[in-house]
Amino acid sequence: MRLGLCCTFLDEPIKFRHATARVVGAKPRPAQRLYLGEIAVANAEALAAAVTWCAEHRIGAFRISSQLFPLATHPEVGYALEELPTWSGVERRLAAVRELARAKDVRLSFHPDQFVVPGSASPAVVESSLAELEHHGRMAELVGAEQITLHGGGGQPDKATALARLERGLDRLSPRARERIALENDDRVFTVDDLLPVCARAGLPLVHDVHHHRCLPGRIEVDEAIELAAATWGAREPWAHISSPKGGWDSKQPLIHDDHVRPSDVPRAWLGRRITVDVEAKAKEQAVLRLARWVAAQARRQAA
Repeated sequence: MRLGLCCTFLDEPIKFRHATARVVGAKPRPAQRLYLGEIAVANAEALAAAVTWCAEHRIGAFRISSQLFPLATHPEVGYALEELPTWSGVERRLAAVRELARAKDVRLSFHPDQFVVPGSASPAVVESSLAELEHHGRMAELVGAEQITLHGGGGQPDKATALARLERGLDRLSPRARERIALENDDRVFTVDDLLPVCARAGLPLVHDVHHHRCLPGRIEVDEAIELAAATWGAREPWAHISSPKGGWDSKQPLIHDDHVRPSDVPRAWLGRRITVDVEAKAKEQAVLRLARWVAAQARRQAA
């Protein structure tokens, strides 16, 4: 069982830079490109540091922020990566990250924002979502990321219609993006049993989020869902997500993630098996390291 860190660090001096459209838009076009190019260099270097940190601490996966290249798909200040004056250096750095992650066995992934809904009822949202996924496919190829995790989106006017739209949208993607898509059950609309038929028809793996499952269980129990989701990955190592509700399961808003993951929330069916589990906790690397110590203790106990 390998654990994954998501996007950022809490205490480690590894920082990814951001940009806003307001700041960038106030600059002349050449200055925009230079500014964004400098950020791209800094983020490529931060990504190398993140992968190195994961390898040194035996954390086997890292989720890369969708803002690796800030504002790249923005309708007003967006840009092609090759337009950045620093692009050759950025590309070289990302190739080094790809080789480092492969050598150190650190799995990389992306999880686009909630506004990426290729199954939306709005044609404009579909088009922007597909453009965003193509951008993610390009980034994934550059760094060697294995998958791009998506929620199903909204369920209007009903789940069957919405999921059919999702399948049609995904079929429009290039092979580079399409082959990396994985669906994830969410905590408001689509359950594991909603998505498994889509995964079977479309040949997509299912990322099982156990927190979401407990908030929106559907008709399948957690342990059964673990096995069914794992089967969608074929020979590949399955991926899953874990988090604990802030304030416990009796809180008024159990959807909110806590700082750490409580061991009682970790499915025992995960222990001792080949699976990657992204830790979605507010305490970031602190939470991953604490959970890793608990997982190691369980392994020692089982071995004894």
